[in-house]
Amino acid sequence: MTHEISERPVTIYEVAVAAGVSPSTVSRTFSRPGRVSVRTADHVRAVAADMGYRGDTLFRANPAERHRTIGLSVSDAANPFYFGILRGAETQAAKSDYTMLLIDAQESAARERHNLDRMLPLVDALIVASSRMSDTVLRSVAKSHPVVVLNRYVGGLPCVVPDTPHGMRQAVAHLLQLGHSSVHYLSGPDASWISGMRWLSVREAAAAMGFVAHRVGPVPPTIEGGASAAHQIIARRATAVICYNDLTAMGLIKALAAKGYNVPDDLSVIGCDNVFSSELLTPSLTTVAAPMGVLGDTAVRHVMAMLSGTKTHVTGPLTIPVKLMVRNSTGPRPVKHS
Repeated sequence: MTHEISERPVTIYEVAVAAGVSPSTVSRTFSRPGRVSVRTADHVRAVAADMGYRGDTLFRANPAERHRTIGLSVSDAANPFYFGILRGAETQAAKSDYTMLLIDAQESAARERHNLDRMLPLVDALIVASSRMSDTVLRSVAKSHPVVVLNRYVGGLPCVVPDTPHGMRQAVAHLLQLGHSSVHYLSGPDASWISGMRWLSVREAAAAMGFVAHRVGPVPPTIEGGASAAHQIIARRATAVICYNDLTAMGLIKALAAKGYNVPDDLSVIGCDNVFSSELLTPSLTTVAAPMGVLGDTAVRHVMAMLSGTKTHVTGPLTIPVKLMVRNSTGPRPVKHS
């Protein structure tokens, strides 16, 4: 059915009646797309377009009306993992005269969704790093804005991820060379896609090399989270641990030292991400280094291409190489482990 376009402005109430939904649903479709199902949002937009509705839509096709701002949503702005991503993204965005707007989820999917609802009208595109929201919500947001996902794979959306399988194989092979016969993985939040990928990759690499892999956690992705797992690691008589990130590795090492255990003499610890403080730790931290600046730079390049009208053909995530940085927190398997 085609609706005639009247000379006066069409209201959300008229669109609601024509679409068979409530006025609040029409309002959310254009102001908070994450709170409306993809099917309903598509239907409402189609009806509104037929009727000539001129609501305050979020995405503006006319470049002159853009804010020249890209939102960067991160799971926890206090995590130094994101510092490099932000710097890489800012540097690349500045080349196109765009500004980055940082959005902090504080490890809460609900807060992340609320913040995005508030910030979407202020940005032209969105980069979402380590999102804790569902794939459905992220795809819904992508209906109104160009979206690039970092550190996670969401089918149908452009995604940039570190080469986790290769990084975990390097870490497990390093431990094997040091004489360890088993490895424990200290996992991060259950809602973290990358944590699940790291555990899967550790398990597969261990099996291929004749290792036994064990999982401990989940724990919060913080120094305190890593410290909280020390008693479990000791109870399991572990000789080698690969941690979800560098912060949990730092917390684990600190807690082990407080209990009289020496790293790496009693136990080897490997982190992930290579944050700036990992080399300053005592002992310096062996870690799987992800090029955070490259992640941010690549994400902005994708965003700028989408804003220029380039159609994205997503067949899978874009993988960024990683490298094991061997330092002093790993050593030979102890001959006698108490």
